[in-house]
Amino acid sequence: MKPWQDYTPALDLLRERVILVTGAGDGIGRAAARAFGAHGATVILLGRTIAKLEQVYDSIQQSGGPQPAIYPMNLLGATVKDYEDLALTLEQQFGRLDGLLHNAAMLGTLTPFGLYDPALWLQVMQVNVHAPFLLTRACLDLLKHAADASLIFTSSSQGRRGRAYWGAYAVSQFAVEGMMQVLADELDNTSVRVNSLNPGAVRTAMRANAYPGEDPAGLPAPEDIVAGYLYLMGPDSKGIHGQALDAQGSRAA
Repeated sequence: MKPWQDYTPALDLLRERVILVTGAGDGIGRAAARAFGAHGATVILLGRTIAKLEQVYDSIQQSGGPQPAIYPMNLLGATVKDYEDLALTLEQQFGRLDGLLHNAAMLGTLTPFGLYDPALWLQVMQVNVHAPFLLTRACLDLLKHAADASLIFTSSSQGRRGRAYWGAYAVSQFAVEGMMQVLADELDNTSVRVNSLNPGAVRTAMRANAYPGEDPAGLPAPEDIVAGYLYLMGPDSKGIHGQALDAQGSRAA
C-alpha cells in the first residue's frame, strides 16, 4: 500500500512554506496548487494563461489559504534570463523556496517516428525537458536555503516503458525520470528531497487529447489524486528521495 492511500494530511501541513507550481492554471497543477494553499502554503502560480491563474488565485484565497502569487511565463519561449529573473524575484520576496512542483507538460502528437514533425518535437522537448532543467538550475540555491525542501517532477508511465507512437512525449518523460535521478544523487547530502510522481490516468485535457475515444467519466478527477503530492511536498515524506512513485494504480497516463 502506498503511504498516501490512507493519508490524512494535517491542515497546517505546509504552513509557512513557499511552493512554486508550474502549469498551475489547469488540471493537476491547479488541483495541487489549491491543495497546497489549503494546507497552509504560500503558492507561486506559474503558467501562461493569466485568466486561469487568477481563477486559481481566487480559489485559494476563498478557501482561507495564504495569499498566493501569480507569475505568468510561457515555457515555450522562456529564456535563461527569464528563469534567473524569476529566481531573483523569489529570493527578494521570500528568501528561499521550500517546494517546486514541475507539472507543466506538452503532449505533442501520437505518430510514428518517421512522420514526427521536427519542429513540434523540439517544442515538446523545450517545455517538458529544457524548462524543468532551466527552472531547477535557477532555483537550486533557493531550495538549498530551505530547511526541508521538496522537488517533485510530475512524470508518466510513458517515461518508464517505451510504447509505439508516443514519440517526443515519451522520450521527454524518460528524460524527466533521468533528471530526477541525477538531481537526487547530486543532492543526496542536502536538505532537498527529489522524487517523481506518475499521476496515472486522470481526467485532464491532456488525457482527453491522448485518448479521444475514452469515456472521461470513469477517470478520477485531478483533485482525487493530490494526496501523493501533499505527502511528497510535506515533512511526512522525509527520507523519500530519488524515487519514481505512482499516485494510484497501474493505469496509463
